[in-house]
Amino acid sequence: MSTRGKVMFGRRSFLATTAAAAAGGLLAAPGLGQDTDATSTEVERDISEVVRHNISSFRSLDWRPYFSNLSKGAILVDTTSRALHYWSQDASIYKLYPTSVPLTDEMTRRGRTSVVRKVEGPDWRPTPSMLKRNPEWPAYIPPGPDNPLGTHALYLSWTYYRIHGTHDTRKIGRRSSNGCIGLYNEHIQELFALANVGTQVLLI
Repeated sequence: MSTRGKVMFGRRSFLATTAAAAAGGLLAAPGLGQDTDATSTEVERDISEVVRHNISSFRSLDWRPYFSNLSKGAILVDTTSRALHYWSQDASIYKLYPTSVPLTDEMTRRGRTSVVRKVEGPDWRPTPSMLKRNPEWPAYIPPGPDNPLGTHALYLSWTYYRIHGTHDTRKIGRRSSNGCIGLYNEHIQELFALANVGTQVLLI
């Protein structure tokens, strides 16, 4: 079997187990974020009846009700409308992107944070507790088409939370993540170029 065949086989098992665990209530968040030795809580999910709704509300917003200033730029993630808003520091650039959002309210973290790290070609590792529950999962997924973080990732000050891309475009506009905010790869690439370390982030 080729190396790619092995990766895809592991990923399929990984997906099936994740979906089953979610259905059984085993993936409660922010519990996943309690492991201190992992790089992310995000995993690829299979698109099923559970996440069949694809809804994003595109409505331009003014930054003033949400931020006191635009120092270092600002990102607003509206988990209800499943949309991400970006304003540059001088307010000359405004972007609006559709997103994927956490699968349940329990997995959703809201409040203020900031971009603390930018990674092009992120890799992903499940936590030891994830691997203990699901020994068939791969211990490491390198950058590439099987990586759940897509092509770019903005790491937030909240441990294990990211704004990142996804190779599975069906996830955008849906409740389909374990806590992170997902964008189309072309959109995260654009946002990645615009946002800086220190950019304000508010999830509502």
